[in-house]
Amino acid sequence: MNINWHGVFPAISTQFHEDASLDLASNQRMLEQLIEDGVHGIIALGTVGENASLSAQEKRQFLQHTVQTVGGRIPVIAGCTEHSAELAIAYANDAQALGVDGLMLLPAVVYQGTDREVLAHYQTVARSTTLPIMVYNNPVTYGVDISLEMMAGLAEQPNILAIKESTTDTRRITELQSRFGDRFTLFCGVDDIALESLLLGATGWISGLTNVFPKESVALYELAMQGRITEARELYRWFMPLLRLDTIPTLVQCIKLAEQLVGRGSERVRMPRLSLEGEQRHRVERLVDHALTHRPDLFRLLRQGQ
Repeated sequence: MNINWHGVFPAISTQFHEDASLDLASNQRMLEQLIEDGVHGIIALGTVGENASLSAQEKRQFLQHTVQTVGGRIPVIAGCTEHSAELAIAYANDAQALGVDGLMLLPAVVYQGTDREVLAHYQTVARSTTLPIMVYNNPVTYGVDISLEMMAGLAEQPNILAIKESTTDTRRITELQSRFGDRFTLFCGVDDIALESLLLGATGWISGLTNVFPKESVALYELAMQGRITEARELYRWFMPLLRLDTIPTLVQCIKLAEQLVGRGSERVRMPRLSLEGEQRHRVERLVDHALTHRPDLFRLLRQGQ
């Protein structure tokens, strides 16, 4: 089994009406904008997509609509964050029937398993589907670090093909490459170490802030792939204050508010999340305003030095 997953994959938000029901028309507009702006794939129903706040039926409805909207133009990878292997298997089978291109699989997040239990969860779900699977390793948020030894076990499963590496430790990129060569396709999963990870050999970046500034995200990836460090650093320095929003507990609210501020979506979130207020809100507004006021000239950055 081969995959061609590379580039910038925004972890898209899930849009809601005022009554908190799914606003699929808004998501369709957002998807069309993102594809027009050059993203290379999308993650549907990840953390930014508020996966855990949707019902089982809503998740299937959202995936069906997303796959139909994208229409095969770019890969659609579905986040899978269920509370048991049984539920994850049912979700994986339904997602495959709906036409997604792969799964981004999390541990069973309610229960913090032992290494043996986490491996068993991944192996059991992977064996239930022929979809390619991306391992989402995020010990900061989920309390489980899928170590190199654990990855050695997962490497035996042929459809586990990619890793979203979110340890925040860029050394892990090199360690994975040294241990496994090109066995896994590596994605950076933390916005504020994107450039470092790409320069160390990650072939993709799964991003929250790409929803807000997709053209700049794609440009950063292209500059990194071309080894044009001077231009990439200039763009990265502009981007960094916004990218930091991806690393805090209110990242979903921050990203959705930023989407609203640039006219790409609504800040509405599902409880238990609440929209930002006070200084938290003002901070995001200031960051977005500063970014828009000082927006870099991408044409200049992409052309200079060529």
